[in-house]
Amino acid sequence: MTTTDTPFVLRIDDPAAVGSPLLGGKFGSLAEMTAAGFAVPPGFGITTTAYRYFLAESGLADAARTVRAEARGADLARVQELSSAFTAQIEAAAMPPALEEAIRGSYAELAERSGSGSAGLAVAVRSSGESEDLAGASFAGQYDTFLWIRGADDVLTHVRRCWAGMFGPAVLTYRPEATADAALADHGICVGVQQMVEARSAGVMFTLDPVTGDRSKVVVEGCWGLGEGVVGGGVTPSRFVVDKVTFEIVRRELSPQESAYGVDPATNTVGLVPVAEERRAAPCLADEEIDTLVKLAKRIEQHRGAPQDIEWAVSEAGDVHVLQVRPETVWAHRRAEQLVAQPKSAVGHVLARFSGMGVTSGNRTS
Repeated sequence: MTTTDTPFVLRIDDPAAVGSPLLGGKFGSLAEMTAAGFAVPPGFGITTTAYRYFLAESGLADAARTVRAEARGADLARVQELSSAFTAQIEAAAMPPALEEAIRGSYAELAERSGSGSAGLAVAVRSSGESEDLAGASFAGQYDTFLWIRGADDVLTHVRRCWAGMFGPAVLTYRPEATADAALADHGICVGVQQMVEARSAGVMFTLDPVTGDRSKVVVEGCWGLGEGVVGGGVTPSRFVVDKVTFEIVRRELSPQESAYGVDPATNTVGLVPVAEERRAAPCLADEEIDTLVKLAKRIEQHRGAPQDIEWAVSEAGDVHVLQVRPETVWAHRRAEQLVAQPKSAVGHVLARFSGMGVTSGNRTS
């Protein structure tokens, strides 16, 4: 289903998804990784077109602009009041029939392709904002992700919650200095629906050392269970520093783990659950799996042409999955600052300018 010749839903394995702004930063990146042959769990994006259509059909588009404008100069108490009132309106608004049909149909197709039974496919419902790619802005961590969602009704509920997250206090008050207010005034959001990986272990890895900036290393951080433990900071991860050339593990920092993020059988929701006794003091990754992850990280870095921050998961069967890929920004920003601060000779200015162009183009998200 489409409106104004753009789709409400776009599968990440659709050739049209690669480079599409309709998927926002996060899901656009996963479409690129899928097309490049990396093991990304299947899914679809409910596009920025769908988000704007929902606001328009619900009569909330003008109110959304008003809330953003008023929040720009308000104190925190007023921002929280505006946020609470408007997010409640979004979550209560009826889904337009054409859009609901498109989402239900895409979820059913994804479930059928996965071989799930009548209980419904477990999916992650993730926000993927246009603003994640704005120069000078970093909305990472400010939008919502919901894990282990089952059934079309719950998917629709959590899609609304992701849209409502566009008007959370943290987003409404975020003002990156390098980004003009006009660029943030009407940014949209895609909501990605992606098959869950029943992760035995999960985490993040960096194709440089995030502490020192050393590009000769890959750093893998992992834990038992879902990667929310590492990404959200709820679990102290084990850490492995690996030489990028020899693949030797040069440093291990093992963290015993008594609890992990997983599905609580009593509530069928994600939360902290006990780790099996035999795993608590054991490393969450075997050396062979670390080797596989580091080689995967190198391939992704080579594909994208710059250091990357990668979320991964390993299933109970040992299959490795790529869950998210984004450019590493901390050391790229520091290198750019160092180039600007080089000695102010004529030759130095020319060299800095050419080097700076290389840094900028190498770290742009496709």
